[in-house]
Amino acid sequence: MIDVRRLQVLAAVARHGSFNRAAAELRLTPSAVSQQISALERTVGATVVERSTRGVELTEAGRLLVETAEAVTAELTRTEKDLDRLAHARTDRLTVATFTSGGQRLLPAALRRLAAERPGVEFTVLEQEPEDSLPQVRNGTADLALVYHFDGPPPVRPGDRSGLIWTPLMDDPMFIVLPATHPYAGRDTLRIADLAGERWVHGCLGMGDTLDPYAAMAGFQPRVACRGTDYVFAQSLVRAEVGISMIPQVALAADQGGLVAVPLTPPGPTRYVGAVTARRRRPDPLTEALLRSLRDTVAALPAPV
Repeated sequence: MIDVRRLQVLAAVARHGSFNRAAAELRLTPSAVSQQISALERTVGATVVERSTRGVELTEAGRLLVETAEAVTAELTRTEKDLDRLAHARTDRLTVATFTSGGQRLLPAALRRLAAERPGVEFTVLEQEPEDSLPQVRNGTADLALVYHFDGPPPVRPGDRSGLIWTPLMDDPMFIVLPATHPYAGRDTLRIADLAGERWVHGCLGMGDTLDPYAAMAGFQPRVACRGTDYVFAQSLVRAEVGISMIPQVALAADQGGLVAVPLTPPGPTRYVGAVTARRRRPDPLTEALLRSLRDTVAALPAPV
């Protein structure tokens, strides 16, 4: 039988790419870590790591075992929570990771719905980008992550070995946000090609990578005035006529004073919002209830402009 502790040691080696750094995290000696990995390899009858001067890399067998380790750790974390609640009659708790604009526009209403349905639930909310929140769901730190992706496949694909489930919630169309005095403020729609001469204010670090291919197809390279991490801040700079911005509908500022948001027409990116939960042997009823609440919240949103 595979030893769970040895799986956890392998997972630490995978995170750090080093026996020494994994040993520091686990408060073991590098020799003890090496012994645990060797014992795991003897148990499974396969090499799980390749050692080189560049560090440690997982083999295919090692990657499979790390995925199993994450799933086992998450199940144990969930079981510990359930046992603690049974033993001490503790209040139900739910931890949610969310990106900023989803946390501002979608999550509050969903949590209010759930709180009305299940009074007394204690919520913990972690503000995280998807690349940080997905591992938290996988290892049991978060029960659900509200995430997004732009064009291309979702961050979790059906049937993959990530141990996660992607539930699509909504398409989040992009708008071009302009100062109210801009010559294009009266347009019904805009194309990327219409904006070749503009300066751009980005509201998230990945927006440049999202915009640039479409700008290249239109024959220009965007001039960037700001690479920010907050859509509200970006819109405040647009209001000050620093530039224009491409903003998902969910992230449009509630106060549109001094601004005009014009729908972007194809070809152009779209943001997709979904929820990620862990694939569990026993689905958590509270997490499932939040997922239903998120669906209800999205269904109640006004139609895109």
